[in-house]
Amino acid sequence: MDFAFDARTEELRAKLLAFMDEYVYPAEAVAEEQRAELASPWDTPAVVEDLKAEARRQGLWNLFLPDSEYGAGLTNLQYAPLAEITGRSPHLAPTALNCAAPDTGNMEVLSQFGDEQQKKQWLEPLLAGEIRSAFAMTEPEVASSDATNITTLIERDGDEYVVTGRKWYISGAMNPDCKIFIVMGKTDPDGEDIRRQQSMVLVPRDTPGVTIKRAMQVFGYEDHSHGGHAEVIFDHARVPVANLVGEEGGGFAIAQARLGPGRIHHCMRLIGMAERAIELMCRRAVSRNAFGKALAQQGVVHNWIADARVTVEQLRLLVLKTAWLMDTVGNKGAHTEIQSIKIATPRAVVDIIDRAIQLHGAGGVSQDFPLAELYAGARTLMIADGPDEVHQRSLARRELKKYV
Repeated sequence: MDFAFDARTEELRAKLLAFMDEYVYPAEAVAEEQRAELASPWDTPAVVEDLKAEARRQGLWNLFLPDSEYGAGLTNLQYAPLAEITGRSPHLAPTALNCAAPDTGNMEVLSQFGDEQQKKQWLEPLLAGEIRSAFAMTEPEVASSDATNITTLIERDGDEYVVTGRKWYISGAMNPDCKIFIVMGKTDPDGEDIRRQQSMVLVPRDTPGVTIKRAMQVFGYEDHSHGGHAEVIFDHARVPVANLVGEEGGGFAIAQARLGPGRIHHCMRLIGMAERAIELMCRRAVSRNAFGKALAQQGVVHNWIADARVTVEQLRLLVLKTAWLMDTVGNKGAHTEIQSIKIATPRAVVDIIDRAIQLHGAGGVSQDFPLAELYAGARTLMIADGPDEVHQRSLARRELKKYV
C-alpha cells in the first residue's frame, strides 16, 4: 500500500481544509443562532443552504459516491482523508457537502439497486441536495442487532404493498425535507431462509398511514442538524409494487451492501472528531493554570495528549488500509478489516473525547464547547451499524475457523 495521497486527493484536501476554515467553522455558531429563530427546530438554518451552495460551486459535492455517473468517482482511499476532515465538524460539514448519513447510504442503495424510475424520482433530487431521506430498519420491539428479527410486514395486495410496523431511531426523519423512507420489512416471514424473508420498499413521507410519532433523544440531544431520530409508525401504508427496491427477498443483502461503506465512512469521520478533541485539549492545556502551573505542565495531561496522538495515528493507518482493501479486493475481501475498525475506532475516540472533556472541567460538559455533543455521537457509534459485540462475534468466528 502506498501511504502517500495522490494528486487529486491532495487537491481536494487543500480545497476542503480551506472551505472548513473559511466557511464551516464560522458557521457553527451562526447555525445555532439561526436555529433558535426558526419556526420549527427541525427546519434547516439558512447558513446551511449557503454552505451547500458554496460547496457545490467549489466542486466539493457528493464526494462519497464512487460511481462517477452520480458522484465524484473517488475511491475509498481517496475519500477517507476527506471524510476525516468533515468529521471535525460532524454536525455541519457532511451536510454541507451532501455527504451526510443517512442520505449517503440511501443514495448508494438507489444507485446500485434502484430502477430508472426510482433513480429519476428520488436519487436525482437527493444528489442535488433538494430533499433528504431516511432508512427505516431498527425497531423497538426486537433486538435489532440481529436484522433477521425485524417484525415490520410488507404484504402484497394486488398491485400494492401494505407496510405495517413500528420503527425507531430513524435518522433524519424529523427534517421536513425528508421526503422518502427506504423501509426494510418482511415479505416472506415464514420463509425457510431467514436471510431471504426481508425486502425493501420506498415509502414517501406523505403516504397515508405514515406517522412521525416523536423525536428520539440521544444522551439528551435531539440532533437537529441531522434531522433528528424519529419513531415512525407504518399503519397499513400502501405503496405501488413498483416501489420495491431490487427483488423480493433481497432486503438483507441490500442492507449489508449499504452498511459496509457506511461503517468505514463513520470511522473516517470519527478520526476527525478525535483530532478536533486533541486540538481543543491542547488549547485548553496551554491556556489554564492549576496548582501553580499550566495544565500543559501536568504530567497526567502529557500522558493523555501523547496517548491520544498515538491512538489516532494507529487508527488512521487501519482505516486507510481498510479503504485500500475495499478498493482492491472488495468489501468481502476487507470484511475482517471493516469489522476491526468498527470495533476499535468508536471505542478509542470515545476515550479521547472523554479525556478532553475532563481537561475542560465543567466547560467540557457544557454547550460552550462541542465536546459533549462529539462524545454523544461517538458513543452512539458503538451501537449504530451493528453493536461492537456483533462484530466481535463475527470476527472471532473467522479467526477460530483457521484452527478448526
